[in-house]
Amino acid sequence: MDIDNALVLRKFVAPEFVFGPQASGLAAQYLRNFQAASVLLVTDPGIVAAGWVEPVKSMLLDQGMRVTVFSEVTPNPRDHEVMAGAEVFRSRECEALLGIGGGSAIDCAKGIGAVCTNNRHILEFEGVDQVAQPCPPLVCIPTTSGSAADVSQFAIINDTVRQVKIAIVSKAMVPDVSLIDPELTVTMPPDLTANTGMDALTHAVEAFVSNASSPITDQLALSAIRRVFVSLPRAMNEPRDITARAQMQLACLEAGLAFSNAILGAVHALAHSLGGLLDLPHGECNAILLPPVMAFNAPSCPERFEAMARTLGLDFGPGEAAGAMIQAVEELKKRLGLTRTLSAIGVRPEDLDRLAEKALKDPCLLTNPRVASLADLKGIYARAM
Repeated sequence: MDIDNALVLRKFVAPEFVFGPQASGLAAQYLRNFQAASVLLVTDPGIVAAGWVEPVKSMLLDQGMRVTVFSEVTPNPRDHEVMAGAEVFRSRECEALLGIGGGSAIDCAKGIGAVCTNNRHILEFEGVDQVAQPCPPLVCIPTTSGSAADVSQFAIINDTVRQVKIAIVSKAMVPDVSLIDPELTVTMPPDLTANTGMDALTHAVEAFVSNASSPITDQLALSAIRRVFVSLPRAMNEPRDITARAQMQLACLEAGLAFSNAILGAVHALAHSLGGLLDLPHGECNAILLPPVMAFNAPSCPERFEAMARTLGLDFGPGEAAGAMIQAVEELKKRLGLTRTLSAIGVRPEDLDRLAEKALKDPCLLTNPRVASLADLKGIYARAM
């Protein structure tokens, strides 16, 4: 990769994590190590229905801990859900948090922790390094292979008044422990598998082309890209294939560690705006926006697209790497059945100005490899319609 990239000062943050079958069974041990007598278990109704909450809760109870379940979390977690969870945490005199679920549940758990130790409203933490006090101990058990909220320094919360997703970026948002158990992902339906998998791919691509990348994030991102292309179709078509599920969990982990440190780019800035204003599914928004953003970014970092194309073993001639990569992403999307456009999921032409204005303020744009104007962002939305 770029030799000069190794001579740039970079930091790397990551939580402790345990990867493999039955990793989720270690939750009680870790919470006991934190000397937690009372735990708030943050999850969502779908995870409760899938049967993943009760066994973990029982393990904690067997260790003499008090467990309060807070499952009032929706996709694109809302500010008022975080504040409600914080009130439960305080009223039950909880000492630690356990997040079980996808990015929504885990981001909500992160937000609850920040509110409770800093005594501030969740929206006051918007931006970079705004969480002054460390959060209570947080153990995460991810049940999807996309968000990587369990290893990242991001928390994404929906500001319901301004109708925009805010990004909270802080080392305080990095969980203490992530217990990554591929067996908990086998109940994901095909559409969720596809959408979360494309979220992981977007994390990897955006981290790799980010202007804050490093040799460490580069290796993680390229490995994640390879794994997604090989294993995501298998995981979607054969949901009980534990090998494919484990490979997707590894891809999610690698991409998560990469983007948590290299940050993201225009795809996520645009997707956050869509999720905040129109409450659309984040993974599908990323899948729709990734190809047009890749086309926009390609002129600014052609060598990065060549590296990605070589990683996938694509055939391309001089100046053709970006086109080959974009075509590969489009073909993957077709295999996954992700063929809808923005207009097909509810975006109207009259929404584009407002969406672009909100996306322009998203901090993820700061590390996009090409500076994007308001007109550029609106144009990308228009091409994705």
